[in-house]
Amino acid sequence: MADSLQPSKRALRAEIRERRRTMTQLEREKSAAGLLSSMKHVVDQHVASRIACYLATQDEPPTRPFIDWALAEGFTVLLPVAREDGLMDWAPYDQGDEALDSTGMPIPTSDVLGPVALSQVDLIFIPAASIAIDGMRLGWGRGYFDRTLGSMSKRPPVYAVVYDHEVVDDVPRERHDQGVDGIVTPTRSIRLGQ
Repeated sequence: MADSLQPSKRALRAEIRERRRTMTQLEREKSAAGLLSSMKHVVDQHVASRIACYLATQDEPPTRPFIDWALAEGFTVLLPVAREDGLMDWAPYDQGDEALDSTGMPIPTSDVLGPVALSQVDLIFIPAASIAIDGMRLGWGRGYFDRTLGSMSKRPPVYAVVYDHEVVDDVPRERHDQGVDGIVTPTRSIRLGQ
């Protein structure tokens, strides 16, 4: 079953990457403003003050404006640091220096906390290539977030951050894939299971 899903997942990821790369600067700017508003709304809904997020890359929905806002509000923000063994550590972010982790993702250079630090946050925002309206997430194929979420016995609400056109009826899924509790786009936030 897993082998038959791989080509469709790969093709879908490639299509999403290409669509993201061809967005205009104006589309990106409008998305950034809307996404900041949607993410703030989710924080308010969950009365969150300790947040796990990620530093978006060039082609991802921009999370930096949200992270800057959260820090200015005095919230604690933890960011993921991928490890060679396929797991993730977490590090507090304070707009200091950044480096790249083993996968080439931007990370803070602050002291790294272990995976257990994630269980102490109120809310988690994670990246996705696409998200089904039932909360099943299509990631980018490395499995870091699926392993992390799947290993948590009790987890805070988890929201996938995507562009509006990436919310779809269904995505290819495998047994190890982990769903999310909500979706955040530049025009809305959807709290699932309510």
